[in-house]
Amino acid sequence: MVKQTNKVTRKREKSICFRVDEKEHELILERMKEANILSLRAYMLKMALNGHIIRVELDSVKEMVRLLSNATNNINQIARRTNETGNFYTADVNDLRKRYDDIWGQAKEILRRLSTLE
Repeated sequence: MVKQTNKVTRKREKSICFRVDEKEHELILERMKEANILSLRAYMLKMALNGHIIRVELDSVKEMVRLLSNATNNINQIARRTNETGNFYTADVNDLRKRYDDIWGQAKEILRRLSTLE
């Protein structure tokens, strides 16, 4: 006599389980609805396999803030000197132009990196 089992052969044998709080659960359901996916399992699988995690590196933004701060300080110094002497020097214009170019270069780099995100 052959013993039959009720064991179903599954294509997917591994299980992943995790807990969330009420707020996280509501957010997941909201995003699932926005994605027009009716099954929580299908949504979680799709996000786990195809979802994107965006890691923002702030070093380039910090550098841009530093450049902006330096340029602002220079503008203030030039404005003070111009008010005191009544003269605006070519060297000051060239310095401001260089700082502007540095800031714009940093902004372009940040935008280039952001454009590569999918």
